[in-house]
Amino acid sequence: MDKVIYIIGIGPGAEEYLTNQERNAIEKSDIIVGYSLYVELLKKVYPDKEYRITGMRQEIERCRLCFELSEEGKTVSMICSGDAGIYGMASPMYELLNDYPDTDLVVVPGITAASSGAAILGAPLNHDFCVISLSDLMTPWEVIEKRIRAAIAGDFAIAFYNPSSNRRADYLEKACNIMLDAGADPDRACGYVENIGRQGTRALCCTLKELKATKVNMFTTVFVGNSMSYIKDNKLITKRGYRCE
Repeated sequence: MDKVIYIIGIGPGAEEYLTNQERNAIEKSDIIVGYSLYVELLKKVYPDKEYRITGMRQEIERCRLCFELSEEGKTVSMICSGDAGIYGMASPMYELLNDYPDTDLVVVPGITAASSGAAILGAPLNHDFCVISLSDLMTPWEVIEKRIRAAIAGDFAIAFYNPSSNRRADYLEKACNIMLDAGADPDRACGYVENIGRQGTRALCCTLKELKATKVNMFTTVFVGNSMSYIKDNKLITKRGYRCE
């Protein structure tokens, strides 16, 4: 393969979350491309690598920069947080691939917030679950609401990404109201984790009615259990189905 771009989800960004596959790809790369926050996290692990940075909402420009650098003969790593194929950069890179047919893309999986946050909270996703982003930047709110209602109707545990921002300060509250209206018990077991795997990690379990009144930041992942989930010793647990007697 002459022209290779690795698309890497670096998880929360801390060194211990990097897999051997990710490390190998980064070490093979001449240049690392990414959003400024994630580049700064990776610089702590690989300070001597060459980096190119783009800002928020410059995802397409970032992708094209990777391809242009690859055209120059560079081996490139595109980095993002979590897993590159879960709300990550794998999809836009593949959407642009027709413009660069001689380039090979290699997606390197990372640790998404649903799994890393769940590990901190206990076992909130130990049965059927879904992941829903509350950001309506690219998905209409009407579609998000439909998915939330479907998740409650199907009794899925839920991991909510992007639950809040300065512009969307009340979106988690709106999501909680939708779940309650869809039939979720106000005492349903829930929890959330801030700054997963980074300095200031904080986890808390609560009920759905308590979650509704909770203010979270954009670095928070929220977990809502199914109807059988419960809280014990400040851990959120969703039953797998085995009889533990």
